Amino acid sequence: MNIFLFELKSLRKNTIIWTCSLFALAAIYLSLFPSIAKDAADFKNLLSGYPQAIRDMLGIQLDSIATLFGFYSMIFAFILLGGAIQAMNLGLSMLSKESRERTADFLLVKPVSRTAITSSKILASLTSLLLTNAVFFLASFLLANAVNTGNLDFKLFFLINITLLFIQIIFFSLGLVVSVFFKTLKSVLPLSLGITLALYMVGSLLASGADAEIVRYFSPFKYFEIPYIINHGSYEIPYLLTGLIITVVSIAVSYVVYNKKDIHAVS
Repeated sequence: MNIFLFELKSLRKNTIIWTCSLFALAAIYLSLFPSIAKDAADFKNLLSGYPQAIRDMLGIQLDSIATLFGFYSMIFAFILLGGAIQAMNLGLSMLSKESRERTADFLLVKPVSRTAITSSKILASLTSLLLTNAVFFLASFLLANAVNTGNLDFKLFFLINITLLFIQIIFFSLGLVVSVFFKTLKSVLPLSLGITLALYMVGSLLASGADAEIVRYFSPFKYFEIPYIINHGSYEIPYLLTGLIITVVSIAVSYVVYNKKDIHAVS
């Protein structure tokens, strides 16, 4: 429990910064919605000039862009990207920072098993992500309800926003399993950005062709399509299960590898 509290405290600043950043992004765009809804025809004409590939990448649906949920789906694509980077950073750094900060010898000589250490670190990271999502959801719901001209469907808004947590858990687990295969991970951010942006580009540029349904499996960003959620009020089960499998397998492998690997405080 002491490790959990220590890690949670060390993540406090990171959690606050990312939560504020994600909400600031949503607030900037949502504040524009009233004027866009007012001039919906002109806005649609402007967006119709964009190539279809660009509209797909940005999550733009012309037939619903003037509605709050249609507009929010475009915003949410950027929020998911930011949230994925936050989670990937956490995953890559959580088990590797002891070697990077040269505190591994101090921690691993304690009468605590590596399994307990890993569990405490994972729990602290997931708590950080849960806090980020809870605050973001509450703040964005209040703002969306304020700028919306009609009644806001709470259930649908929740289904859309909770996908941020799902995506973050997937990327956290991917970052975790990647980190345990490095002897020393000196810099987290470049690797985090590289992996996240690569998967984002796969989903944005490749998951729109003839084999889109298959290619989507290679990009977690495409597991939860907002237009599908808006139209059906549910998720696509095959992709939901794929995300669950990736998460469970990645965390399980992380436990096994971390428990067996040699860890040195000084390389």
